Amino acid sequence: MTLSEITSPAAIKNMSENELEALAGEVREKIIRTVALNGGHLASNMGAVELTIALHRVLNCPTDKLVFDVGHQCYTHKLLTGRYDRFSTLRKTDGVCGFPRRDESPYDAFDTGHASTAISAALGMARARDMKGEKWRVAAVVGDGAMTGGMCYEALNDAGSSQIPMMVVLNDNGMSISRNVGALSGQLTKLRVSRGWLGAKKKVSEALRHIPLAGPHLQNVFQRFKDHVRNVLVKDRFFTTLGFRYFGPIDGHDIAGMERVFRRCLEINEPVLVHVVTKKGLGFTQAEERPEKYHGVAPFELENGMNRGTEGPSMGKRAGAFVTELAEKDPRICVVTAAMTDSTGFGEFAKRYPARLYDVGIAEEHAVTMAAGMAAAGMRPLVAIYETFLQRAYDQLMEDVCLQRLPVCFLMDRAGLGAEDGSTHHGIYGVSMLRTLPNMTVLCPRCEDEMRGMIAWALSQDGPVAIRYPRSVPEMDVPDFQDYLPGKWENLRQGDHACLLASSSILRECLNAADQLEKEGIRTAVVNASTLRPLDEEMLKRLSEKGTPIITVEEHAASGGFGSAVAAWCVRHRFPGPAYMIALPDSFIPHGSRSVLLERCGLNADGIAARVREAQKG
Repeated sequence: MTLSEITSPAAIKNMSENELEALAGEVREKIIRTVALNGGHLASNMGAVELTIALHRVLNCPTDKLVFDVGHQCYTHKLLTGRYDRFSTLRKTDGVCGFPRRDESPYDAFDTGHASTAISAALGMARARDMKGEKWRVAAVVGDGAMTGGMCYEALNDAGSSQIPMMVVLNDNGMSISRNVGALSGQLTKLRVSRGWLGAKKKVSEALRHIPLAGPHLQNVFQRFKDHVRNVLVKDRFFTTLGFRYFGPIDGHDIAGMERVFRRCLEINEPVLVHVVTKKGLGFTQAEERPEKYHGVAPFELENGMNRGTEGPSMGKRAGAFVTELAEKDPRICVVTAAMTDSTGFGEFAKRYPARLYDVGIAEEHAVTMAAGMAAAGMRPLVAIYETFLQRAYDQLMEDVCLQRLPVCFLMDRAGLGAEDGSTHHGIYGVSMLRTLPNMTVLCPRCEDEMRGMIAWALSQDGPVAIRYPRSVPEMDVPDFQDYLPGKWENLRQGDHACLLASSSILRECLNAADQLEKEGIRTAVVNASTLRPLDEEMLKRLSEKGTPIITVEEHAASGGFGSAVAAWCVRHRFPGPAYMIALPDSFIPHGSRSVLLERCGLNADGIAARVREAQKG
């Protein structure tokens, strides 16, 4: 049976070892070709092929529950669960999502996209199962990178102390998005070097079993002895102290070996952790050699792994380059990131100033509070983070930064629609999250120069500043940016029939809409409202007194966003509110092309122009 014929995991239950090996090869080929065309998470998925096959051999999904952490390793799972025919649409508009989605398939037990959630979710499912008196099994697959997040240990501690039957599979490939940091990485390295010990004990155990009469007794003695020696050499007390039975490390590319261990573990009536060692990127040479580069990739050429596009440096890389310049003159500047050093554009900073770059792993809460501590002690920390991941540290933002008015600068990359990465990666809640926090300043630059001005200004302040910017450098046909003036908006286009207030990359759609309207005799002003908190009250008052219809436009959720802020100001000062507040709907936006998503949400030039026409009609 070939991969294209598999419509459910039941089809692989009776395959021979040779057939399974061939299947793994087909899966890798399909993943490589699809990601080369569509982009996606390559290295992590290539390393988890045999692991996923082995799990589906022993589990009976969807009755049994298989929960993936983050979801960077779910492509094999999707191919084995009836989505082969649609897999070519991976990450495309209306296509297969790059992460597990419950509304996409009953085999996707839990939605993921942010790290360190799988053990908690699996424990919740196991408790629900026991409360209902049911008998299905639960397995959580967690990468070693996700284990740098504190939520994993909260869940491990709870599961271990309650002794709820469940299986946690630790996929240890020695690499998260950035190289793993902290004590856990060293612990897993110690465990990995014990694979020779495991091979030796297997040979001895087999030899003892074949000794006539005394064999079984000697094998039991050896089992007790090897457990003692293993705890000396392997030091697996780390997990057993938390209440888990530990098994491993085992070869994550040996399907038969994993299958034997998984079957045994699923029979144990207590929580177990299986430590599986895999090679990230296995099957694609470039990804094996540089797994960090091929973690999340744009479409690339199969022959050489080179990107198909010609995309220039991202806004994050440009921010990183500017901070690196500033750090040469200001020794107080330091950078904190949560396993995203290169992704946020600070790889060069880390090379130049390794003692001033702190990668804390996937631990956003810790990152924010640690930065607050550094600021309290006289440093000028910048937290480089994707906007969607800063959501994980809301309490720390409020209590540890804003309450104490500490000078922490948040460089919030990937603001706006996350396109093909989907609902878990859209940066569309940052304004509503931040603008309600006392003492917080919220800025959105329209270009690199404005961003540089904002960063320099933020580092001179005595309170927190958040700077939101998209992945790509916004392009628009407007005069070059001059000097950044905090709290002041910028007129990009004059007009007295209507005024569009917007910021960042959505300004391009506003300018294109204004071009359309100009041909119809509707003169539309466009304002770069780059300071979202505080607002430019002088300009708002001037526009309101003039009677120009105001329309706010934002690549952000409607509730609590920029439009809401402007409307509240108008009510407070007894001016008419905005004629329209154009924003993303208050619902989770699926994955897809940014241009298509903007069109569907009425945020492209045509949609914006239509609203201006309606405002003109009164």
